[in-house]
Amino acid sequence: MSIKIGVIDYGAGNLQSVRNALRALGRESVLVADAASMDDGVDALIFPGVGAFGDTMSTLRERGLVEPLRAWIRAGRPFLGICIGYQVLFEGSEESPGVEGLGVFSGQVVRLRAPGLKIPHMGWNEARLRHPADPLWDGLGAAPHVYFVHSYHPQPVDDALIAATTEYGTSFASAIRWSSGAAVQFHPEKSQELGLRLLANFLHLAEAQSTGADVSAPA
Repeated sequence: MSIKIGVIDYGAGNLQSVRNALRALGRESVLVADAASMDDGVDALIFPGVGAFGDTMSTLRERGLVEPLRAWIRAGRPFLGICIGYQVLFEGSEESPGVEGLGVFSGQVVRLRAPGLKIPHMGWNEARLRHPADPLWDGLGAAPHVYFVHSYHPQPVDDALIAATTEYGTSFASAIRWSSGAAVQFHPEKSQELGLRLLANFLHLAEAQSTGADVSAPA
């Protein structure tokens, strides 16, 4: 079953890289820049990006996307967050003190503390999956090498939410997973074949959900 894929347009980031990755899978997408376009038959949302936490939240507020995004995720609709699209799911960030995030999940985004290592963390590293059998990670192996570019990362309050961890001076949550979605600190669109596989898995699960199939993440 074909679904309509929306890519959140918050005025910055690498939107075209994600859309190009989707095209490599034979899938087209539409940009979602306001609440109306989100309501226009979109079945699955991808929130990609590079950028500052405060600027991103400011644009989401200006475009009226804050409450629709919260409602989308809380309603259990398919969602994939990438980099800043992962970070804004939490309550706030050290990068932008005083700026409220979407607050879908409890926790703060903190600066990566990696003494003796370069910040930002840029390049290939392992994402050690806690549940490799989860269909979202199908074909990736237990510790896929994926591409990172970031200086901050979320610290989820709920440890059960964490789906993958990565070591870079410290261990941090490089992915989270819930029943209808996921968010990752790395960039699938820059992670070559494994990244495309992850995107394809997400779309497959979104399509299954649209037919009423059980796509819950493992407990």
